[in-house]
Amino acid sequence: MRMRWKTSPSLTCMLFFMLLLNGMSLIPNGRHKLLYEKGHKEYKCVGCVLLVSIIEQLAQIHNSTAKEALERLCSYLPEKLHLQGTCFLVAEIFGPNIIKLIESKMNADVVCHSIRFCTQKAGQPFCHLYPPPKVGLDVAIKQSERMVSNQIKNVHRLSGICSLPFMKHLCENIQSFIHSKLPYEDFDGDKFSTFPTLRGYHWRGRDCDDRQASVHPGRRPDNWDAEKDSNCNGIWGVNPKDGIPYEQKFCNGTESKGVIILGDSAEAHFHIPPEWVTASQMSKKAFSNLLEVFSDELDWPQFSGATGFLHSTIGGWTESFYLHLRRRNRCNHRDYQNISKNGGSSRNILDLVKSLARSQQFDKPAIVTFAMIGNAVCNGHSDTVKHMTRPEQMRSNVVQTLHYLNSLLPKGSHVILTGLVDGRFLWDNLHDRYHPLGQLNKDVTYGQFYSFLSCLQTTPCTGWMSTNATLRNATSERALQLSNVLKQLAKSEKYANFDVFYMDFPLKEIAKMWHQLGGEAWQLVEPVDGFHPNQIASALGARIIWEKILREWPHVLGKENPFNDEIAAVFKDQGGH
Repeated sequence: MRMRWKTSPSLTCMLFFMLLLNGMSLIPNGRHKLLYEKGHKEYKCVGCVLLVSIIEQLAQIHNSTAKEALERLCSYLPEKLHLQGTCFLVAEIFGPNIIKLIESKMNADVVCHSIRFCTQKAGQPFCHLYPPPKVGLDVAIKQSERMVSNQIKNVHRLSGICSLPFMKHLCENIQSFIHSKLPYEDFDGDKFSTFPTLRGYHWRGRDCDDRQASVHPGRRPDNWDAEKDSNCNGIWGVNPKDGIPYEQKFCNGTESKGVIILGDSAEAHFHIPPEWVTASQMSKKAFSNLLEVFSDELDWPQFSGATGFLHSTIGGWTESFYLHLRRRNRCNHRDYQNISKNGGSSRNILDLVKSLARSQQFDKPAIVTFAMIGNAVCNGHSDTVKHMTRPEQMRSNVVQTLHYLNSLLPKGSHVILTGLVDGRFLWDNLHDRYHPLGQLNKDVTYGQFYSFLSCLQTTPCTGWMSTNATLRNATSERALQLSNVLKQLAKSEKYANFDVFYMDFPLKEIAKMWHQLGGEAWQLVEPVDGFHPNQIASALGARIIWEKILREWPHVLGKENPFNDEIAAVFKDQGGH
């Protein structure tokens, strides 16, 4: 297979490709600035090992040369915005070295150390994903370096891409967008959009008029929406038989309210498609939505357990708190906001919550869930315990957040504080299973994958993704302490505009329910990162949380709307999502 090597990529796609190359494990930690500003070397190492592994496996599966495998990989990428051309351009720079070393039977670790995408820290061992060569990593790397010594200078050609004068403005715009967590396309400035990705309606209800800030999901209806749909729930106009506005007829007194989630990467629903890293599953179709996925920050809130509303395309099924609440009262249509981010925690929640769109004067009440279930104890530092949130910090951060919400939420709202997860579940159920990169040759377990990321300090959670059982237990103990802080706050804190509840994160219940359905615990974890709850876990979690609230705090959900069938008959799908 011979491909033409294009050389005119767009600048935007160069950034997207650098994102892929520098290592997708960066995203859950939320340290985006490192990638855009300097191309942080540890993440470049992860990306390099991933890329070389895929090339090696594609060559093996298709019985081809490494060069043909590299060309095959580039051909899978979309031509949209010249992304495929960008791949060929990058391959021109790095391809010859990679191909030479792969054909010399060097594994991905050796290749990436040889071309200096991976580096050994002073006094530290070589970080490696695969079992070391028989001659040892040190010897193999030195042998490989001699093979490419005259070409190593090319390795740094794409480092620090944002330091280039013509890239600076674009990088600043991307960085500002990532920080704000507001829709990129929002013409009337009401924090809602008609565009799905880039924090658009995948994240919060679709705006039905992006020319008027007074029209948006969650609004109290203007004049009962007799003339226009001011709250975008698809119910408007006047019944010609009795002259009563439909919004008043179907929604008045039904206690309609919105769903808001303040969360981390689990609630944003972080997911890397396994077919992106599994050579046997790769195809042009597998990468067809690459740009859309990156424009949602590798998150899938449209399928999440909090705000999911579309049929899942990533396995499992979509079941969400929002859909349950909408079925209970169709007047809640489109009233959802997923204010979550990769790397979200109580430490940055005050910045995150400022992107929430709710007005005490004009909007309906809301059910707000605080669900920072991991990052208070998860970090990539080797001295991980030192960098965990302390109980007094958690209390201070959450109290400040509750005070801010009291100044923002309409009276009659509710806030639910969710406890932290017990992440020992990951090691207990995954460590001896094969990672997608290791399934072909049975050479990479999740235990090896965790150790590789920990060595590079790129792991999303040193404490739980660790071979050290004592450290895993200590991390869970701190998580329990922080959960107890939230539990105490739910009992002690009183606010004028909302009541406060606490619930444990229902991981045990999710695993039990899945087992009853015939599944196994390891099937509840994202296969590529080996860290996040997957689509099945999110759906089952939504079901369990809904049933708990319905059983213990039914007033939070409002009344079941007796007019749901009539709304469906008159307005069908209410304008869709």
